[in-house]
Amino acid sequence: MEFLLGHKERLRKKVEVSGSMQKSIEDIDFSKGDGFVPVIVQDINTKEVLTLAYANKESLDRTQKTGSSWFWSRSRNKLWMKGEESGNTQKVKEILVDCDSDSIIYLVEPSGPACHTGERACFHNVLEKK
Repeated sequence: MEFLLGHKERLRKKVEVSGSMQKSIEDIDFSKGDGFVPVIVQDINTKEVLTLAYANKESLDRTQKTGSSWFWSRSRNKLWMKGEESGNTQKVKEILVDCDSDSIIYLVEPSGPACHTGERACFHNVLEKK
């Protein structure tokens, strides 16, 4: 399961993921999601999934240029940088693109909680069993 190895492990072990290649922002297929792609945000050190957000081309471009996590807020209908209000920023260390080029992962170093509730990650609730 080489593709599950984190960035540091890939570098340290010099693992090559079968079929991996560099992608540009022009390769991302925003059309499937009406101009947006889902973004999984993952802590680069702990591998914990911190949140799921959405990006359009402009927010992905800003992320690449600034090294900070930028997204499209569907509730506020605007671009936003994670931490612009809370101070809990995320330094983007690497961006991974899936095989269909229609979803991405930001591997980040978070400066604080990812969730607006103050929890470290947004995935802290458990769906009850039937």
